Amino acid sequence: MSFLNHFFIILGLIAASAFFSCAEIALASSRKIRLQQMAENGDTNAVQVLALQQQSGNFFTVIQVALNAIAIMGGILGEQALSPYVADFLTQLFGQVEWINKASFLTSFVLVTSLFIVFADLMPKRLAMTYPEQVAVSIVKPILFFLKVLKPVVLMYDGIATILFNVLKIKTNREDAITFDDVSAMVDAGTASGALHKEEQHLIENVFELDIRTVSFAMTSREHVIFLRVQDDEETLKQKIISYPHSRFLVCDDVIDAVLGYVESKDILKRTLNHLPISLNKELQVQSVLAIPDTLTLSELLAHFKITNQDLAFVLNEYALVVGIVTLNDVMKTLMGDLVNSFVEEQIVKRDDNSWLIDGVTPIEDVRRALAISAFPNETYYETIAGFMMYVLKKIPKRTDYVEYAGYKFEVVDIDNYRIDQLLVSKLLS
Repeated sequence: MSFLNHFFIILGLIAASAFFSCAEIALASSRKIRLQQMAENGDTNAVQVLALQQQSGNFFTVIQVALNAIAIMGGILGEQALSPYVADFLTQLFGQVEWINKASFLTSFVLVTSLFIVFADLMPKRLAMTYPEQVAVSIVKPILFFLKVLKPVVLMYDGIATILFNVLKIKTNREDAITFDDVSAMVDAGTASGALHKEEQHLIENVFELDIRTVSFAMTSREHVIFLRVQDDEETLKQKIISYPHSRFLVCDDVIDAVLGYVESKDILKRTLNHLPISLNKELQVQSVLAIPDTLTLSELLAHFKITNQDLAFVLNEYALVVGIVTLNDVMKTLMGDLVNSFVEEQIVKRDDNSWLIDGVTPIEDVRRALAISAFPNETYYETIAGFMMYVLKKIPKRTDYVEYAGYKFEVVDIDNYRIDQLLVSKLLS
């Protein structure tokens, strides 16, 4: 066989090896979500790739059989094709010496191996890693053809591998379930690349946190709830409406824990403008209000709002005491964050590069994000930075009490009726 024939055979082997190397990486690294999107858009090849990923054992068997066969043939033919020519070239340079045969063999081996490494391995694999889905849908049909042709060989080797895995009790099924950590990682990568804005990142993260955060995170707490009593006279009602311009007010029987319903402030204003008498017992219609337990998550609360067609609820604890009220708007503020208001910025104010003023009711997730702290200790026991202080100090904090954690000093600077109103957070300088 002439040198030219050997040369073309080696080129063919390199091309075949490049194809299988490219296929191996592309089919293994193709993302299921992207393939499903392509399939929904009518790409039948994407459907075949998804099906092939479900039978990865057969696919990898074909790849390994092909690559090993090509490598062996390449080694044999490469040495046979190049060694005589390399030997002649070295003989012309150095004459007939005893090391010519060894040198020609080594040179041929290095040259052929280098060609396979660069053109049959590195380049196709890098290409497949860069464009996995595009490459996968392009080569899936030839791979399916080889699966049919080599089916007996595939069944034999794959069967042996399966038996060994079963003996060793090793799972071979790929887990395709997408977790919150997976989504969070993709969102972080999208933000880092500029594909997502910071506000959009927070929005996506907040959607997942609706299943974690309870209603207490978004509600107006008991001590800040302004309610009307059925016993209030007309002048008292007017003063409350003027002093607290809310759209709706809870109506209670003397105390907040005896909720009767709610009234629209506009109804009171209408009667006032028309010089009509105002009484919660007679003239004004008290509408029913939704009662929910404080153990509900925000996503469960949204479901309740949807079922009952209401957007206001009062929150009860296990002792049937009112701990706060929550509205649909409160949930949306929690979800949308900086896209609709400056809620986080108002709760976390950066004084300088090394200090922050933080509201006591700031969610621990927001503090963690603002200070780049990976985690707080036992976060399941509290939801706010005030809860963190109480958990660590094991008491009701007072002004000047502080905690040092993760390179920061958390100091209570303002107390309002036993409630931690504000903290000063300072970075500890080494």
